[in-house]
Amino acid sequence: MLKRLLLTALTRQRLSLFVLGTAVFGHASAQHDPVQPFKGKIGKTIEETEQWWQEQPKAPKGAPNVVWILLDDVGFGATSAFGGLIDTPNFEKLAQGGLRYTNFHTTGICSPTRASLLTGRNPHAVAMGHHAELGIGAPGYNGNVPFEAGTVAEIFKENGYNTFALGKWHGNQPRDLTIAGPYNRYPTGRGFEHFYGFLGGATDQWHPQLVEETSPIDIEPNTKHLNQLLSDKAISYIANQKSADPEKPFFLYLATGAAHAPHHVAREWSDKYKGKFDGGWDEYREKVFQRQLAGGLAPKGTQLPPRQTGIKPWNGLSADEKKIYARFMEVYAGFLSYTDYEVGRVVNYLQQIGQLDNTLIFLVVGDNGGSKEGTYTGTAGTAEKSAGDDIKFLLSQYDKLGTEYSYPNYPLGWSQATNTPFRYWKSDVNAEGASHTTLIVHYPKGITDRGGLRAQYAHVTDILPTTIELTGVKVPAEINGYKQWPFHGTSLAYSLNDAQAAARHTQQYYELHGGRAIYKDGWKASVYHPRNTFGEQTTDINFIADFKRDKWELYNINEDWNEINDLAARYPEKLEALKKLFDEEAQKYNVYPLKNFRAGLTPPPVRPKTVIYEGTTIKTRVYIGKGPVDITAEIEAGKNAEGVIFANGGLLGGSSLYLKQNKLHYLLNDGLKPVVLTSSQPLKEGRNTIRIEFAADQKLTLFVNGEKAAEQAGIGSKYLTSASSDGFSVGKDLNSPVTKDYPGTFAFNGKVKLLVIEQKEENHEKVGLLQKGK
Repeated sequence: MLKRLLLTALTRQRLSLFVLGTAVFGHASAQHDPVQPFKGKIGKTIEETEQWWQEQPKAPKGAPNVVWILLDDVGFGATSAFGGLIDTPNFEKLAQGGLRYTNFHTTGICSPTRASLLTGRNPHAVAMGHHAELGIGAPGYNGNVPFEAGTVAEIFKENGYNTFALGKWHGNQPRDLTIAGPYNRYPTGRGFEHFYGFLGGATDQWHPQLVEETSPIDIEPNTKHLNQLLSDKAISYIANQKSADPEKPFFLYLATGAAHAPHHVAREWSDKYKGKFDGGWDEYREKVFQRQLAGGLAPKGTQLPPRQTGIKPWNGLSADEKKIYARFMEVYAGFLSYTDYEVGRVVNYLQQIGQLDNTLIFLVVGDNGGSKEGTYTGTAGTAEKSAGDDIKFLLSQYDKLGTEYSYPNYPLGWSQATNTPFRYWKSDVNAEGASHTTLIVHYPKGITDRGGLRAQYAHVTDILPTTIELTGVKVPAEINGYKQWPFHGTSLAYSLNDAQAAARHTQQYYELHGGRAIYKDGWKASVYHPRNTFGEQTTDINFIADFKRDKWELYNINEDWNEINDLAARYPEKLEALKKLFDEEAQKYNVYPLKNFRAGLTPPPVRPKTVIYEGTTIKTRVYIGKGPVDITAEIEAGKNAEGVIFANGGLLGGSSLYLKQNKLHYLLNDGLKPVVLTSSQPLKEGRNTIRIEFAADQKLTLFVNGEKAAEQAGIGSKYLTSASSDGFSVGKDLNSPVTKDYPGTFAFNGKVKLLVIEQKEENHEKVGLLQKGK
């Protein structure tokens, strides 16, 4: 008996070491649970034995559930909860039952905000100075959040919470997002016991590319919007967890894809706003600004800044421009209102099961301000027409906006409007329009001043320390063997029931692709640096590359909340002191080297030959330039063969090789008018070799078993559309279909034995230039 118990203890110890090793090196992190000295008594028989069980991590008694909700690309003045004209009744209800923080800040863009939120540390300090896909080989920018910066999920799991993540992740190097891993920095590798969402920066809301735990999943033919899929899954997680253990608290992180482009939403939502934005962005700004002043959401004396450079006055637009621009905003507004509805479903479910009063909710309405990527005209998003779409084309897409046939983003005029009362927009962190967003805290057990406003300066790094203090959990000195770094944020718990409490987060730096700012005790020094993209003040490449030409500005935020009066000339000593402070912070938190938007990027290696094997069930990403390429498919076809042999891209652009009615088709879709090459001869039963040749002279030729079956000249780059970003699916058309000529995924009823993609030598240099953004 003693021998058996010793063996059992040894086995447990070995298993514990194995699980710990898996946490460090594998795809999932284990709860820390080392073997403890046995405190019972071992006898020769069970009757003589005093049993003892090792205590498992347990949350503090009465600890609340925690729900963090993070929206994407939503400015301060967008939602009705903060004076905006877009109806968000569920956000308002949370605000009325909790608190609105009117001086809350993010890092100004997606990945850095998420890294700071999840770790409570500054973004460059955790290697996320920009998007992970723009990472360079420097500590502040390599895109790998260190394990020494434990996430909220790792901390709360060690304290006996269940942990769930849903929606947008956007925290991994692209090279790590294949089925080959590694998985240790996936959500399930960073403390989340379950994950359901997408790993990149954006996804199609009608045909999302989803991952569950670590595996891509096929949800087609999909009939639900991504918002609904996420809310359904969140409710399912909560229901299952509370049914299994009603006393155990959970931590749930819900990061919607909304309201990031593509602005996808059902017409029933967008049509609710028909005609409501016909007055334009200038009228919107004035109305929202007055609502903000009246509601105390902006300090008395705040002025509305002038229209941003490059944005035309609404009254000076043509009738066609007004029509299509208003529709862009109707779609965006419908998208945001629908997101509010789905978030409300989750909150209402908590109330239904009696958990809302014991749930701490943080709702961050925007990881940054309004989007900058929509250009001055807005974009419909087809492969053939994207940035800077002309008005005639945009009008032709009017009825498609919001549908699966579009990938829309609104014009910059609406971005500034939804950022009211601030200047600039997403990613320009010199100004409040990028980083000054909104926070709602709802906690019935801990907030007595229901519906109150809080004006204390706050930052996204503060949310984790606040959550820790309010729940009473303990922060381990080590997590999975990694000694933990200190937090950089400050708990906001002091302000929950004291509106007049002095702010405790008094100093904060900001930096994105060379733009930078430093806040200290109500003063702010900042410098705009262009990134050579939309909404810029210059396209001068020499200026963009030269940081010494940047001009610093100085603002007294206490008196000039939205940075209208530059005081640099009046207080040069104050400006120099703040510039020195920025330099100290930059060195402390790995901000250097300063870099432009795409500077220092290393293009992914181009494989001259890519082989995709039989049995592959997910998409394989292949980087293709605009030069000559051959694709060869080895298949086995039976009688009445039909289905997709391979596809890449989707309805907005891509290509598909498929059999239908016993004929072979190769379809090229530019999102507007497809081109189809069709073999007139039926495919023979058995083994067939199909080759597609895209030649340097832009001639496309389809070969079947060595014989030319069809060809067409002048194809251009349409053939390559979406291939690099979306990936090849084999044996079916995954996610957004390339064409509606066939139903759903249209799985092939034969076998695809092999798919070979060969890029000619002259294509390699072009791929490198493409990845460098040239």
